[in-house]
Amino acid sequence: MQQIAVIGAGTMGNGIAHVFAQNGFKVNLIDVSGPALERALQTIEKNLDRQLAKGSITEDLKHQTLQNISTFTDLPAGVKTAELVVEAATENVDLKLKIFRELDMHTSPEAILATNTSSISITRIAAITQRAGKVIGMHFMNPVPVMKLVEIINGYATEQTVTAAIVTLSEQLGKVPCVVNDYPGFIANRILMPMINEAIYSLYEGVAGVTEIDTVMKLGMAHPMGPLQLADFIGLDVCLSIMRVLHDGFGNPKYAPCPLLVNMVTAGYLGVKSGEGFYRYEKGSKDLSVSERFAKAVNI
Repeated sequence: MQQIAVIGAGTMGNGIAHVFAQNGFKVNLIDVSGPALERALQTIEKNLDRQLAKGSITEDLKHQTLQNISTFTDLPAGVKTAELVVEAATENVDLKLKIFRELDMHTSPEAILATNTSSISITRIAAITQRAGKVIGMHFMNPVPVMKLVEIINGYATEQTVTAAIVTLSEQLGKVPCVVNDYPGFIANRILMPMINEAIYSLYEGVAGVTEIDTVMKLGMAHPMGPLQLADFIGLDVCLSIMRVLHDGFGNPKYAPCPLLVNMVTAGYLGVKSGEGFYRYEKGSKDLSVSERFAKAVNI
């Protein structure tokens, strides 16, 4: 495989494009928004400059990486020659199904279609195509250039040769592939999201404050980031969406999203992306301060 197409120029899409391009693949980065593509290229160049400053890449590799990326606003043109398409659009099932219908129409019948979804059923996505055996999950972690894991998810019909090809490809990117099967939340989010939800419940029920919950998990469990800070980083809307996938998929009340999480998302307090969640985020500042709504800690 040499020709890769990436759908979506957001945080995950530009990170995936960056990693493929840096490892010598030709990448078509596709988004309906021209300005989003421009921002993506600026982000990739900034991240390459960071790598350059650390001495982990050369100036030549930075230049070649940028040369390896072409941008498209027209999906059929962008995927026409792709051997692998990685869809990294918004985590919305209807949008993903629409994209995969188009991909099925406009790519070579031999092309592998992968989705970077963190929770939506691979089997469901594959079923709307004419090539269910060539559809697979390729769940990268954020930030993509830094995080080593790729969670590879087999749909019910995914062919073994396709899985093997994606495992090999992930290793070529310097990643560590872990193959899992297609059940709600897969492994990463089936374990992570209930933990985050339980941390939110602990805050909601007045067991402890934001700082205390995160400190216990960082210092007691050696987590690099506490669950509430991590929820802010992921996006509380994304956390809620995944909890609903788990709740609907398993029909088990233990996966019901915490009412506090629901209220925060409804009110637009989404974490880093909105400027406030459990913590407040000011542009240009690395200081972490608890949202005033939770500053009095235990009794909220």
